[in-house]
Amino acid sequence: MSKKAHEAAAGRPRLVVIGVGLMGGSLAAALRKARFAGEVVGVDENAQALKTARALGLIDAVRDLEAAVAKADLVVLATPLGAIPGLLTRLAPHLPAHALVTDMGSAKESIAASARALGLTRFVPGHPMAGGECSGPGAARADLFADRNVILTPTEITDEDAVQAVRAMWVAAGAQVVCADAATHDRLVAYTSHLPHLLAFACAELLAEFAPAEALAPFTGAGLKDFLRIAGSDPVMWRDICTANAAFLAPALAAFGQCLAGYGERLARGDFEGLLSDFTKARAFRGDLMQRTAHGEH
Repeated sequence: MSKKAHEAAAGRPRLVVIGVGLMGGSLAAALRKARFAGEVVGVDENAQALKTARALGLIDAVRDLEAAVAKADLVVLATPLGAIPGLLTRLAPHLPAHALVTDMGSAKESIAASARALGLTRFVPGHPMAGGECSGPGAARADLFADRNVILTPTEITDEDAVQAVRAMWVAAGAQVVCADAATHDRLVAYTSHLPHLLAFACAELLAEFAPAEALAPFTGAGLKDFLRIAGSDPVMWRDICTANAAFLAPALAAFGQCLAGYGERLARGDFEGLLSDFTKARAFRGDLMQRTAHGEH
């Protein structure tokens, strides 16, 4: 940063973003646009990602993790879920006493357990209900979190002022903040987020076994494209999510299997009026959910 930029940033928190891909890069962009953060430091194992993030103006500087967090006011972990517990262990000895830490992982119980074990009272687990199938800092955009929900799941040892400070960060990024306990979060997102992604992956896998893409392409419409969009997500990320939330995701998959089996039984019996009733109920619920989502209800 220039001397003038340093002076302009005075009084604003020094932000460290660990993982400068879509999510971390978008948060950095949003907080810069809102003039919430002072210096923004990027940490990432991918040197090209750091180079791109700096070229795009998402970050001001690049440092090693220990050096970055030692002078941080606010640290955001925007890495794959499976890396977060290890990162917490690694950064804990280097954090200033006042520093805040939060994350973006989409399963919270395992992360909360790690924070408790380390005694991190200023760590606030979080999960923004936003994202996309594209990855890397080149896909980052400042409006990614605008009007999106962010779920915070503070533990019993989390300082309340830390929760309020992280809430303020997300509000500055344009998000709406909801608080819940980690178990409630993990149970609900197993159905609303994790299950749909697994269904999209399963559908793509089934189609791949059914016929080659060149044979299916002429028969593929907007509905299938919409449904398969999230199957373009990072497989490693979703392996980690399944690992972390298996306890709630397995029952969700079993329940969905029973629903499909019910449809199959109706088809076998020729009970098409029963299918109509199922579809009508599903459509009504979908309409209610979409309306509440559009209006920002929680």
